[in-house]
Amino acid sequence: MTTILVVEDEETVQETLAYNLEQEGYRVLTADDGEAALQLIRQERPDLVVLDIMLPRLDGLAVCRLVRKDPEVAHTPIIMLTARGTQGDKMVGLDSGADDYITKPFGLGEFLARVRAVLRRAPGRGVMRQSIQAGDIELDLSARRVYRNGKELQLSQKEFDLLAELMRNEGAVLSRDLILSRVWGYDYYGDSRTVDVHIRWLRQKIEEDPSDPRHIITVRGVGYRFEA
Repeated sequence: MTTILVVEDEETVQETLAYNLEQEGYRVLTADDGEAALQLIRQERPDLVVLDIMLPRLDGLAVCRLVRKDPEVAHTPIIMLTARGTQGDKMVGLDSGADDYITKPFGLGEFLARVRAVLRRAPGRGVMRQSIQAGDIELDLSARRVYRNGKELQLSQKEFDLLAELMRNEGAVLSRDLILSRVWGYDYYGDSRTVDVHIRWLRQKIEEDPSDPRHIITVRGVGYRFEA
């Protein structure tokens, strides 16, 4: 299971981020000061660190620099959080070795999308499950292949990502906006109808009868739900 360390001294923010990451299926560790964070990074070797800059005892920039100098943990992906929003502050954070930088306040959809993006870029990390099986559909996450009744289907990159998101949340209704943020990314400025178009294409490939789908169900006025 992918482990994420959240380093944040504001209790409400820490609890909110930890809760939402756990809901996504991650194992979450927490720390509220820089020294404790550094110790956990060296002991637990998390797959990702979400690191606030303004911390007691040792600030986030110092933690990031020390991590990058330690060959045992130097590869650890780091997302920095800060209330500072100037271009100069961002450059300082990235120059310290951060992989990404989020300015407070931020939306949870954006935050989770950034987490997934950084984990995807980290070699050999971020895949919580190697495959997902739901009814006659099997998704091989590591090889990015899809099978129905053992026969491989040819999906585009976005179709695969969309199906993976739906299958990971089997039985749950996902809104179009949530799907956009998770599959297309926090910085996508397109219309939510993009989701509908890709759902239609996906149904044509995975459903026996696209006009009467039994896997990808439309929840009118809300979004879509995947059923095995």
